This record gives sequence, structure tokens and C-alpha cells, in this order.
Amino acid sequence: MNLIIRAAKVIDSDSSFHDAVVDLQIENGVFTKIARNLTNDSNLREIKLDNLHVSQGWFDSSVCLGEPGFEDRETISNGLDVASKSGFTAVAMQPYSHPIIDNQSQVAFVRSKAAGSATDLYPIGALTKESQGKDLAELYDMKNAGAVAFGDYNKNTDNPNLLKIALQYAQDFDALVIAFSQDNDIKGSGVANEGIVSTRLGLKGIPALSEEIAVARNLFLLEYTGGKLHLPTLSTEQSVKLVKAAKAKGLQVTCSASVHHLTLTDEKLDGFDSRYKVSPPLRNEADRKALISAVKDGTIDMVTSDHNPIDIEHKKMEFDLAKNGTIGLESAFGALGTVLPLEVIVQKLTSGKTIFGIEPSVIAEGNTACFTLFNPNLEWVFTNEHIGSKSKNAALLGMPMKGKAYGIFNNKKLVLSS
Repeated sequence: MNLIIRAAKVIDSDSSFHDAVVDLQIENGVFTKIARNLTNDSNLREIKLDNLHVSQGWFDSSVCLGEPGFEDRETISNGLDVASKSGFTAVAMQPYSHPIIDNQSQVAFVRSKAAGSATDLYPIGALTKESQGKDLAELYDMKNAGAVAFGDYNKNTDNPNLLKIALQYAQDFDALVIAFSQDNDIKGSGVANEGIVSTRLGLKGIPALSEEIAVARNLFLLEYTGGKLHLPTLSTEQSVKLVKAAKAKGLQVTCSASVHHLTLTDEKLDGFDSRYKVSPPLRNEADRKALISAVKDGTIDMVTSDHNPIDIEHKKMEFDLAKNGTIGLESAFGALGTVLPLEVIVQKLTSGKTIFGIEPSVIAEGNTACFTLFNPNLEWVFTNEHIGSKSKNAALLGMPMKGKAYGIFNNKKLVLSS
């Protein structure tokens, strides 16, 4: 597709056009000209959008797409279409399926299902067989098949020796290990953050300690073994402090926070609405503010939607029994606009690429065109009509938003939301 994007403000600190309003000419998937007021000598299609901004294509490091096995929740095809219209040119797909993505044939299957999509899919392979935490999965074979990292989605590796061996083994082929951190013995049968709200509502609590003690353990293991470790969806102030100290030591550790942990607290649980039941649980306001500060100072490396579609039969039920998870692709950018500056948002939605071994896409003449189109100032309210996912379990439903993605250009395809 050949076209000219008119009057776009570039938000890309790696580009010489950063903060400039320019036209972008794209031919055969490559930026051929970037300048003000380009002439359209070849009668190219022109795209003009209100208050248009562009940046390197956004990347989401934690997305569940159901397939194979949970197609009633979501399919890869529809999930990637939602990602495209939400501004994401790439997503890392969690091995949360049936069967679990724990071997090279499963990695090849999900990659084949994503072929031809505008949004690139990068599979995360399970760290252990069937994500049961007993034996390592076929990490090397999955890496060769296209897996970009290895972790068991929302499952703590209870056996510390197994995580130690994984970190040691993964160094042989420069692999990234993901360690969801939550001590299951301390968590027990808890369903909500342990604190004033859970006590008032009579819900069994999950102490912040359950995350923090697991983070501390995992960082000690990393210090012993070396290697690269990613700690996803941290939710407490102390967890962030532990990571900051580990980085100061020179450890190769990265971490993320979810959009819902940056924008919501456990006060939302007052109505026992299971849309707010997530893992880790929504924490208190002090934790939320600590996460915001850690995003701004760079301790938290990336932000994820942690998009996890759950079918209505497993979500719309008693709070104690409902499954954890919320969808978040459609609302990610708009929600972040209410709590973070624009350049920080863009940086946190793009920097994860290099951590996961994905080539960045700097906006420059001669480079492959892979970028997101958005309006950072549009104010709107997230309602059911904005949900493109098959599942509707959205924690941010009804929330005022600031900023909206128009869509993406990637793989020679332009995808715009309606």
C-alpha cells in the first residue's frame, strides 16, 4: 500500500523528526520521504486525521488470545484485529491456551494462525510442561520455532531450584525468562488485596507480602545465576523498590505494570463486580501512586494491557468463584492518558520491543514503516460499543479516557478503527 500521511506530529525520541509536524510518504512498506508539505506527484492515497500523532509501533508484552482451545473467549484472528485498531503493531502472546504452548509445534501453530495480520504475533512459550511447574518445557526448540520468552502465565514457579536451572539453561541461547511473582502459600485462598477494603467486604485477602517475598526470591536467584529475568505486572510499592535495588546492582532484570494497576484500586471492589477480579489483585492508592512514580523514573520498563479475555460463564458469577482477568487492549492508551504524560506513555508502549528481542521501528527515511496513529487529546468514555474482543470482561468499562488510537501501519497494511 502506497500513501501519504498528512500533517502528523512525530513522537519518537530516536527519530530526527521528533516533535515535528511532517508528511510521511510510504511506498512498498518503506518511508520514502518525510518532510513538510510533500507534493503528491504519484497520486498516492492521502490520509488526514484530526490532531494526528504518530510514533513507533506499540508493543504489548502480555496478551492472551485463547486459541487454541478457548476460541469461545477469543481467537487469534479477531484478537490481532482488535490489537491493530487499538494501536498495537506487535503483541507477545501468553501460553494461556488448551493445550498450553509448551513445544515447538504449538509455537509454529499460533504463528501460522497469525500469518498475514497487520499486527505481529510473538509467542511466549511456557517455562514448564503444561505450565504445571514440575519440569522444564522444550525451551531451546521453542526458541528456534519463534518463541521470544518463556514463562507460565500468572503462575508462580514454586520450586526455586527449577527457576534457578531455567535461568542457567536459558543463558546458553540468550533467552528471556519471565517469572510471575506470587507466593502461593501466603496467598492461600485469597481473592482480593488484603487491607481495609477486603476486611470491610469480608473477602479473603492476598497480602502484598505474597508478591514481595516472591520478587525478592526471584531476584536472589537471578543474582546467583545471571541471565535475563522479566517480572511481569508488579503491583506493590515494595516490589518496585526491590527491582530498583536489583537494577542498581547491575542485574539484568526488567519489569512491567498493567494499565489497570496504574489506574484502579481495590476501592472498586465495593460492588463485588467480578470484572475487577484480576491477578495480581488491585492494590491500594499508595501502591498505585508508587507504580506511577516507578513508570516515570524508569524502574518499570514497560506497560501492558495484560489483556485476558474470559467467557461470561467463568466471569459473571460470585466474586470468590470468578476467574481472574480483564480485557484491556481497546482501553489501554486512553486510560494511560489520564495518569501519565504522552512521551512517557509512548516510551513505555515501545521500549519493550528491544527487551523481547524485537527490532525497533524508528521513523526515518529508508526504514520499514511500522507505526501507530493516534490522537492524544481526544476525551471519551469507554463503553461496550468500543469493545471488539469476543469477551466483554473489561475492568475499565465506564472510565473516562484521554487519547485514542486511530490504528496502525505495519506489514504494508493500514488498519484504522471505525
